[in-house]
Amino acid sequence: MSEESIDLRELMDKRARTYGMLARLFREEVDRETLAELQGMRFPASTGNATVDEGYHLLYAYLKAAWDDSITELAVDFVRTFIGHGVNGYSAAYPFESVYTSERRLMMQEARAEVLQTLRENNLKRGAWTEGEDHVALEFEFMQRMSLRASASFDAGDEDAAVECLRTQRTFLQEHLLNWLPLLVGDMRLFARTMFYQGLAQLAIGFAEEDDALLTELLDSVDVAA
Repeated sequence: MSEESIDLRELMDKRARTYGMLARLFREEVDRETLAELQGMRFPASTGNATVDEGYHLLYAYLKAAWDDSITELAVDFVRTFIGHGVNGYSAAYPFESVYTSERRLMMQEARAEVLQTLRENNLKRGAWTEGEDHVALEFEFMQRMSLRASASFDAGDEDAAVECLRTQRTFLQEHLLNWLPLLVGDMRLFARTMFYQGLAQLAIGFAEEDDALLTELLDSVDVAA
């Protein structure tokens, strides 16, 4: 395997770790184990992307000052941000693509069916997941799992399979995540009260946009070489 391939494999693993973290934090409330893990992480001081940097800065600032009641505070803010108090589709940052892409802001609409079809096409099962497949956490998890698949393909020297994984990820980013994540993030900024979830919003949109640019650059270089 070439040195370039090793670098690409490491890049895929790094992407997978970030998508995995995003999936975990959007899926459920922060528990004590997760809080301790986050507090032990070293966030980059500068990534070259202002939105990502702001997200990391806000997360770090919150985690640095976290105390015994922070678990309760984060649980309350999770409910306030993602669940809300109403059923009209406008009372929270509802983490489902269908809410933002259907005319009546309803769950379980066309977007959910499209994501489910994408999972099936890539031989991925949702496991113990009980929410709709178009939940933002599952969409982030899809990106995580495809990044790991690309990493394994690079490791095995199967660059064609790896490139196919990258194409699948870019299409999914552009047709799903980036099609509604800006709207979700806008609502998160409106409803979230803690720096933690404000920072998570910034990190999510900044990383997704940066990753789209990265995937496009990688795939363009493949097309040029071909």
